[in-house]
Amino acid sequence: MQMKKLKKLAVLLAIVVGVILLSRPVLVGLGKFLVAGDEHTAPAEAAVVLATGVDYTERLIEAAHLYEKGLAKKVVIDGDRKSQALKDLEKQGYVEPCRWEVNHLAVLKFLGVNEQDVIVFDAPDAFDTVSEAKVVGAFLQKQRLNRLIITTSKFHTRRAAYIWRNAFPGQFDIQVAGAGNDQFTPQGWWKEGRQVRQLLGEYGGWLHYWTGKLRSTT
Repeated sequence: MQMKKLKKLAVLLAIVVGVILLSRPVLVGLGKFLVAGDEHTAPAEAAVVLATGVDYTERLIEAAHLYEKGLAKKVVIDGDRKSQALKDLEKQGYVEPCRWEVNHLAVLKFLGVNEQDVIVFDAPDAFDTVSEAKVVGAFLQKQRLNRLIITTSKFHTRRAAYIWRNAFPGQFDIQVAGAGNDQFTPQGWWKEGRQVRQLLGEYGGWLHYWTGKLRSTT
């Protein structure tokens, strides 16, 4: 009986603490922390469109805008992720009707990006921001592209920039750009289920990144 009372007290205390902590200023602060952006005063050699985990049409549009403004000379897209289920089908003879980049190239072309200025890179083993940065970054080093604008969703900008800068310290000139038509709103993210999932997923990504760093140092 005493244990049940303690559990109820703990739940009540957690609720009270949650209400206190999750006031509007704190909620807004949680949203704002995720969003970073740079003033793009000098042209970059390439806008790198991050591609893991989302439909990244908004990111393609932002890269095209940077290209149109003369702030990025090239646009880099990567992809070709395949689930184990799809790989198993391919072993049975299944062939996809078109290459992964076809639709992305069509979007960029529609927005005025010359196809010869698009760099397409297969990165089948990049399933998160860390692995994507390592694989794509190594490829860009071979291409001698050093001044980059990492183009991603607004809620992902701070973590993406941090990961890229720490994966290649001093080797790239990294800027970051959030998709202009991305619907994430720091001032009201908690009002929409999609944005709640984005925020929780992004903080989960931070947690995963730092726990991974801690494991690597022990």
